[in-house]
Amino acid sequence: MQQLLRTEWLKMKDYAAFKILGILFLAGVLLSNYIGWKSVQSFNDNVSTPGISSVFRPYAFDYTWQSTSWVSGLLLIIPAMLIIILVTNEFSFKTNRQNIIDGWSRAQFINVKIVIAAIFALISTVMVIITALLFGLISGDDFSLDKFENVFYFLLKAFTYNMVGLLFSVLIRRTGFAIGIFFIYLGAENLISQLLNVWSIYLRNTKDIDLGSLGDYLPMNASDGLLSFPDNPLKSMARAAMPSDYTMLVLGFAVAYILLFIWWSRKKIMNSDL
Repeated sequence: MQQLLRTEWLKMKDYAAFKILGILFLAGVLLSNYIGWKSVQSFNDNVSTPGISSVFRPYAFDYTWQSTSWVSGLLLIIPAMLIIILVTNEFSFKTNRQNIIDGWSRAQFINVKIVIAAIFALISTVMVIITALLFGLISGDDFSLDKFENVFYFLLKAFTYNMVGLLFSVLIRRTGFAIGIFFIYLGAENLISQLLNVWSIYLRNTKDIDLGSLGDYLPMNASDGLLSFPDNPLKSMARAAMPSDYTMLVLGFAVAYILLFIWWSRKKIMNSDL
C-alpha cells in the first residue's frame, strides 16, 4: 500500500487543482470559523436581553469542538470535488489502464482510492482540531474536551462526502457530469430531508409519534445529522416541539452508508470494463 500511495502522491503533488482546492479548503476552515466567532462577538456586544451573552458562547472550550466541526462541515464539498476530479482523471487520461498494465490489480486500484478518501478526511479533521483549539484558546477559558465527540462526527461526515464523490466518479467517469450529478444529488437529498423533517415535526406534535428527524436517515444527511451548532437560548426553547435526537440510530445509518459506498465502488471497478 505504501508504494501505491507513493504513486498516487506523484500524480497529485504537481496538479494545480489539488493545490488550489486544498488551499481553498484549509483557508476556508479558518476564515469561516473566524466569521462565526466575530458574528457571535458582535451579537453578544449588541444583544439587549440580559443573560444571553453569558450563555451563548459557542467558541468557548465547552463548545468549540462542536461549533468548529459544524461550521467546517459546510465546506466538505471541496475535498469531495477534489476526489471526483482526481478519480475521473484516471478514466479520462487512461491512467487506470496503465496502472493495471504496470501490475496493479483492480482491487489495488480502488482500494488506494478509498484510502486516499480516508486520508483527505483525516487531514480535514486535523485542521478542524487545530482550528477549534485556536478559537478555544482565544476565548480565554480553561481547556476542555467537552463535546469532543463532534470531531469524530466531522471525520465521519468528511469520509462520507469523499466516498460519495468516489462512488459518483467510478459510476460516471466524466469529471463535469460527475460533479454536476454530485451537486444535483446533494441538493435533492437536502430538499427531501427538509420535507421529511417537517413531516417528523407534524407527527411529533399532532399524532404523538416520535420517529426522530426522518431526514437524518438519508445517505448524506445521516452524517450531517450528527453535527449541529450549539443551542442558543432561543433555539433551546423551540426544542420542545422538535422530534427526539436518536444519535446512536443516526450514527448506525451513517456507518452503514459508508460501508455501502465502499462495497458499491469496489463492485463497480471489479466488474466493469477499464
